[in-house]
Amino acid sequence: MQNAHMNTSNTPTTSAARNHEEIDIRRLLGILLDHKKWVLASVFGFALIGFVYGSLATPIYQADALVQIENSGQGNNPLQEVSSLLGQKPPTLSEIEIIRSRMVLGQAVSLLNLDVNVAPVTMPVIGTFLQRQSVGRPGFADGWGYAFSDESVAVSEMPVSDDYLGKTFTLKVQDSYTYKLFDGDGSELGTGEVGQLSTFLDGNVSMRVTSIQAASGAEFTIQHISRLAAINGLKGRFNVGEAGSETGILRWSLTGPDPDATEKALNTIADIYYSQNVQRQSEEARKSLDFLNTQVPEIRAQLNQSEEKLNAYRESKDSVDLSLETKSVLERIVNLESQLNELEMNEAEISQRFTKSHPTYQALLEKKAQLQRERDNLDKQVKGLPETQQEILRLQRDVQVTNEIYVQLLNKVQETKISEASTVGNVRVLDTAEVLSAPVAPNKPLLIAVAIILGLVVGVAGVFLRALFNRGIETQEQIEELGLPVYATIPLSDEQSKLNRRVKRSDKDQSRSVLAGLLASRNPADMSVEALRGLRTSLHFAMLEAKDNRLMITGPSPGVGKSFVSINLAAVCAQAGQRVLVVDADMRKGQVHSVFGAPSENGLSDVLSGKLPLDQVIRDVDGVDNLQYVSRGMAPPNPSELLMGSRFSEFLAAVSERFDLVIVDSPPVLAVTDAAIIGDQVGTTLILARFQLNPPKELELAINRLKTAGVEPRGAILNAVERKAATEYGYGYYHYSYK
Repeated sequence: MQNAHMNTSNTPTTSAARNHEEIDIRRLLGILLDHKKWVLASVFGFALIGFVYGSLATPIYQADALVQIENSGQGNNPLQEVSSLLGQKPPTLSEIEIIRSRMVLGQAVSLLNLDVNVAPVTMPVIGTFLQRQSVGRPGFADGWGYAFSDESVAVSEMPVSDDYLGKTFTLKVQDSYTYKLFDGDGSELGTGEVGQLSTFLDGNVSMRVTSIQAASGAEFTIQHISRLAAINGLKGRFNVGEAGSETGILRWSLTGPDPDATEKALNTIADIYYSQNVQRQSEEARKSLDFLNTQVPEIRAQLNQSEEKLNAYRESKDSVDLSLETKSVLERIVNLESQLNELEMNEAEISQRFTKSHPTYQALLEKKAQLQRERDNLDKQVKGLPETQQEILRLQRDVQVTNEIYVQLLNKVQETKISEASTVGNVRVLDTAEVLSAPVAPNKPLLIAVAIILGLVVGVAGVFLRALFNRGIETQEQIEELGLPVYATIPLSDEQSKLNRRVKRSDKDQSRSVLAGLLASRNPADMSVEALRGLRTSLHFAMLEAKDNRLMITGPSPGVGKSFVSINLAAVCAQAGQRVLVVDADMRKGQVHSVFGAPSENGLSDVLSGKLPLDQVIRDVDGVDNLQYVSRGMAPPNPSELLMGSRFSEFLAAVSERFDLVIVDSPPVLAVTDAAIIGDQVGTTLILARFQLNPPKELELAINRLKTAGVEPRGAILNAVERKAATEYGYGYYHYSYK
């Protein structure tokens, strides 16, 4: 004990002035080191949970496909001369929205019957795992309602009224041809047969089961969800993105638990998109053909009319011929008119697709304006010709231009018919859907890594929270701050833990040695016993001023080690030649008798109740001279009243005359009032606190309760001190071996 005070007094002042923040960091690290097993257990536990979850969770597979979106072919583009001026980009963004539209995905839902969900009822937790491992139905599972890996039910259609959309039904297999249907409450709705459209609930629910491949008793849940919900579910698993920048190549992916169904669904979506793209291109060609067919009769009539006017004029003027110069102007005018007419037809077509602000439309208008300027210049030249030449030129121009337009229309009609018949669209499937061999989820390595990190965080947080809410006393300075001197710090003894287990076994085996639980006799060199010898020395001087030779050892709560300190302190005092008596005053749960392997009967309660005299309750301790004890006796219904009676005072007076030291092991202060009653009749009271168990507030409350009863504690003992990384830097005292 003196070494403890010397260590405290010799601590450098610079140590007390350490930076508080640094000490906190050291303490936190120390707490982690002290509880590293907890942290490791948390990490291992979470890693195990992550591994089990990764093994039992349903794997998710992904199918990929590659599709190219091409620009419309130039041969089919009516703006061949202007489209080359515009550098148009592949319309991938608009196509992505088309692909993800309800028009495309809705057809896939209808074709694949994705709005009808059929799922087997599997064993809890491991059912889906057994199915993935292809575990068939064992013989002992005949008649079970669970479905196994080789069992399935196919439902081709399930029309229901709106009130039953999303409702879950249970199909129970009767045999290979019949089944029973139950609602969500387990009520039977009726029986159906394979291949027939069976109706239930007055026709509100119908179902056609096409095949049953399951044993009798197997159950399956069936649900018809709304078409919109099915589309949204498919859209949630479907992803489309452009591969690269402005490549016009789209990468498709679809995820799902069934690799075959996922691959089939993605290929179905690709087929639907390709078909609608071809249909859209064919529809454009058909609309162009309809427009051209309406123009051909009109242009033919105009041609006939122009020819008749030309012939009539020639007859009236006796066949006027054109000069070479006039013929040249006529050819140029006809050529310009032909180009202008073609542009006007193109304008009529693109006006249905673009606004005038579109670059394509703007380019067409600019070219048209240029041709009109050239034609106006030629018209000025024509006005300088003789009147007869002008008229014949105008009539021939009308005939030739109309004829050119007519021929162009006929050619256009033929080209459009060919285009409509050979439409292939601007979509090309580069890679059909294929499923990756390994599932994309759950990612077991990542899952286990996250679980380990989470386990580490939870473990560290748990350790810190425990340290935060369980701030028991760790240093003698914390006790001295409450105004009590610390008479001893007793290290935790591993040997005592072993002895405690032997004592518990000795309750069933009374033939064991009576010294089975007395550490001072079993291992006199133990560090705890050495600390008790220091306490013996300190008490020798402390009790010189006491009114009697009685010492009460108490504590604020159970489990602090009062009996251990009382018995072993008595043993070391007896070994020094003093006649010592240990009194177990905890008549409720006292365990002093267990240390010596004896029963609790015939003890203090029997003396205080007048059943036995004093001499019959004092017991010797074999192997330890000068040491005797009094057990608690039979548990009385009124221990506090017995302690307050005159017989307890008479008992203490009698034993004080017979022994040099009387050590009273009392009940906890905060649990019952017995300690306050006993303390009023003893000269010295020591209060015991256990390392990291009793918070300072609890010890302070116990001290105040004793003082309120008129008991002034002489000092304190810090018991079961452990060398821990979180506290060793702050003790100010250590126990050293010296041999």
